[in-house]
Amino acid sequence: MSGFARDPKYYGDRLVYEPLERKWAGYHARHCGCGRDWLEAHAVPAGFTVIPRGKTGYYGLVGPGLTEGVDEEKLTADALWEAVTGKPGTQTSYESVHITCRSPESEAARAAENERIFGPRRERAEKAKTEQATDAQVKYLTTLAEKVGKERSDAEFAKVIKGSDIAPRALRSGARQPRSG
Repeated sequence: MSGFARDPKYYGDRLVYEPLERKWAGYHARHCGCGRDWLEAHAVPAGFTVIPRGKTGYYGLVGPGLTEGVDEEKLTADALWEAVTGKPGTQTSYESVHITCRSPESEAARAAENERIFGPRRERAEKAKTEQATDAQVKYLTTLAEKVGKERSDAEFAKVIKGSDIAPRALRSGARQPRSG
C-alpha cells in the first residue's frame, strides 16, 4: 500500500513516500497515457528523487511538496499526483507516517514471534517429508485413483512431468497413450 514512511534501516532519518507501483502506473496510464515509465517521465523531472530500498525492488520517493517543505501533520500525495497526471491534486484527507523500527531488539522480537507462529508448521512439514504414508492415507489415495480412472490418471501424470527428467509411465494394456502438447 502506498504511504509515507520512516525506516531508518533503509532510508536513514528521511521521511519518504513509498508508492505502490501498480497503483501509480495505473493512475499514469489513465490520466496521461504517454506510454513511458511514470517515474522517469514525470516524477524525476518534477524534482523527486528515487531511493532504493535494499535489493527488494521497493523504493521511496523524496522531493518538494511531497516529503520536503511540508507540514508532517498534513501529508498528502498531491504533489506527486500533479507530477504524474498533470492535474492538480485534490486529496482532502491527510495521511499518517508509518514508522518501522528495525532496532536489534525489535528485530529479535519479530523473529521470536515468527518462530512461535511458523516454527511448529516448519517442524510438521519436515516430519511429513520423512514419514511413511499411513494405511488410511494410502487407502484414501487408492480410492481417489480408482474414481479418476487409469486413462485420466496417466494423462494428468504426463502433464505434471512434462519438461522434467521423470520418465513417463509405461503403457498399460488397454490404456491409451496420453497426447503430448
